[in-house]
Amino acid sequence: MPTYIVEVLIENKPLARDPEGETIYRDLILRGGYDSVRSVRVGKLLRFEIESNSAEEAEKIAVKMCNDLRIYNPVVHTYRVEIRGTRNE
Repeated sequence: MPTYIVEVLIENKPLARDPEGETIYRDLILRGGYDSVRSVRVGKLLRFEIESNSAEEAEKIAVKMCNDLRIYNPVVHTYRVEIRGTRNE
């Protein structure tokens, strides 16, 4: 059975404040002279290796896991699941 590399990106919802992103923007980006950068948002990346019969099944497992285990907070976060390929064994 193939092992799929599945990435889950968790971010604050667009209207939610992002204090970590604001700090990086203000204290690093702007002070570093990168005036063309308009904003920074910080997220969390989870990378799973999931054995399944297909990429679609691996994606469904990741979505179910995120929802069942409350890996993210649905009140303030959004998440996106992407298949990044298979693990070479």
